[in-house]
Amino acid sequence: MSKLNLSGHETFHCRHLWLKKGYDFVLGNKKFSDPYSVVDLGVGKNMVSSINYWMKAFGLVQKDGELSKLANFLFGKNGVDPYLEDTSSLWLLHYHLVTENVASIYSIVFNEFRKKRYEFTKRHLTQFIKYKCEETGTHYNEKTVERDISVFIRNYVRPEKTNKNIEDLFSGLFIELDLITKMRRYDEEESLWYAIENKDRNNLNPEVILYCILSTPGFKSSVTVGELLSNNNSIGNVFAISARDLLEKIDVLCNRYKSINFKDDGGIKLLQVKQNLDKWKVLKKYYEK
Repeated sequence: MSKLNLSGHETFHCRHLWLKKGYDFVLGNKKFSDPYSVVDLGVGKNMVSSINYWMKAFGLVQKDGELSKLANFLFGKNGVDPYLEDTSSLWLLHYHLVTENVASIYSIVFNEFRKKRYEFTKRHLTQFIKYKCEETGTHYNEKTVERDISVFIRNYVRPEKTNKNIEDLFSGLFIELDLITKMRRYDEEESLWYAIENKDRNNLNPEVILYCILSTPGFKSSVTVGELLSNNNSIGNVFAISARDLLEKIDVLCNRYKSINFKDDGGIKLLQVKQNLDKWKVLKKYYEK
């Protein structure tokens, strides 16, 4: 198993405009290591490093330094949603953040940790990551892990009221996805808990589901609902979606696409794609509406 990557964000969660800024920066053949990058991006030195990190973590910049198809699709000259105004774009970015596995904590939480404990505290997650570090031979540094967990939470959870800058606090990229619920519990003492429950995802468009299915490595023409719900990097894991809602979205897809068929044969629920579908054309058609 490969070692975990639990740093690189410089303790900054991803802001809404950073990815568009990063895209334009890379498109202009500029380098994040350039001393003038702070001027070009209009942020501090540590934030420059953080933007570079998030561009890689979301799969917007490939290993060779080139912009990915996803990056051009969202943020390019004819990009469908350069300022991330459509919630579907956030779901797509969340999916890639988990499945790219550049920022290890996202894959760990959505693929593994929440199966064992869907309600948790930061301490529970810290202990699980420590175990994963031992399993993968990754050096464990408690402070690094604590910072990584804090950044993870801030990407998804609306912060409590403080005197800090409002724009900074409420700019967590995935807050509106409502994937992680925050709650207070009172046992022996007050404590802050989080929950990632499988539930209906009403603002998750069926076309995003289809894009993710077609993006699955090794997918050819069919997949069972069980696999969609529980496989590594599956729809069920990444989106924490209920089985009922997934089946409803599959029904919508069957009605919209003649090449998609669903059957329940002897208790085995199977989704079939009878002809090749271009996942980018699927998304393009959605955004054009």
